[in-house]
Amino acid sequence: MSETVLHQHKWIDVVKYRWVWFGLSLLLIVPGIVAMAYNVVNSPNHSPVKVGIDFTGGTITQYSVNKDVSNSEIEKLRTKLVNQGVENPVIQVLKTNNTISKAENLNASTIISVKTAFKSNDIKAEQKIGDVVKSDYPSAELVQVSSIGPSLGKELFVNSLYALGLAFLGIVVYLSFRFQVDYAVIALISLVHDALFVLGFFAILGIFYNVHIDALFITAVLTVIGFSNHDTIVVFDRIRENSRFLAKKATFPEIVNASVNQTLARSINTSLTTLITLAALYLFGGETTKEFVLAMIVGIAIGTYSSIFFASTLLDWWRERQESKKGARA
Repeated sequence: MSETVLHQHKWIDVVKYRWVWFGLSLLLIVPGIVAMAYNVVNSPNHSPVKVGIDFTGGTITQYSVNKDVSNSEIEKLRTKLVNQGVENPVIQVLKTNNTISKAENLNASTIISVKTAFKSNDIKAEQKIGDVVKSDYPSAELVQVSSIGPSLGKELFVNSLYALGLAFLGIVVYLSFRFQVDYAVIALISLVHDALFVLGFFAILGIFYNVHIDALFITAVLTVIGFSNHDTIVVFDRIRENSRFLAKKATFPEIVNASVNQTLARSINTSLTTLITLAALYLFGGETTKEFVLAMIVGIAIGTYSSIFFASTLLDWWRERQESKKGARA
C-alpha cells in the first residue's frame, strides 16, 4: 500500500516548485500591504482599510432613480451636497437587478447611496440630501435611512478585533493538540497569509473604488479563516498519516507531494462548488451583501491556494531546515 501511495500518478509536484509558490504569495500579498500602509497614512481614522459607518458611526441615505448615473454626475452631486453644508459625503452608485426591484416595488435601475458622518443634532441633514438629489433626479424615491452612533461603532470595531484574535488563538490551541507545534504555527502563518490578502484586496478596492468594509466583512473573514483552516487540516492530516507508514521508505518532500496530490481533487471540488454558489449570490443577490460575498469569494479562493501550495511547502521547508540543523550538530 505504501508503494502505491508513493508511485501513484501525481498531478503536480508542489515541492519542486516551492519557491515559485512562495514568490506568488509575495506577489499576491505585497500590493495589499502597500495599499494598507497608504490608507494608514492618508485616511482620517488611520485604518488599513476604509471602514463604513458600522465602525465609525454615521448615516446612510439611499434614493432610487430610474436612470444610470455617470461619474461626472456623482461629482456634481457631491459638490452640491458640500455647498449645502453636508460635510464629507461619500456617494456610491449601486445597480439593482429586476428581481430586487420588483420585490421592493421599485421602478429603478440605480440606487444612490449617500454616507455622512453621524451628527445627533443635525436633524435637517436628511432633508438637505433629499433636496439635492431630487433637484437632479425629480423621480428619485427614498429607499432607506440607517444610522449608527460613533460610540457604538467603536465598540463594534473593538469587539470584531477580539473575535478575530480569539479565532486565531482557538485554532492554534486546537492544532497544537491535534498535531505537532510546528504544524500549528505553519497553519497560523497560512491563515495570516489569507487574512492579509483579503484585507489588502479590500484596501486596494477602497483606494480605487471607495469600497468600505462593515460588520459583515468581519463575518466573512471569520468564515474564510474557518474554511481555510479546515482545508489545511485535511492536507496536514494526510501528511501525518502517510508519515507513519512511509517515514522509512520515503523522504519528507515525497510524503508531502503524495499527500497533497491525494487531497487535491477533494480540495478543488469542495472550493469550486462553494465558489459557484457564491458567484450566483454575487451576481443575483442584493446590493447590501455584495461586499460580504466578494470577501467570501476572494477568501475561499486564496484559502484553497494556500492550503495546497503554501502551507504544505512551508512545512516541507521548515522540516528541511530542522534536518539540516540536526545534521550540522551531528
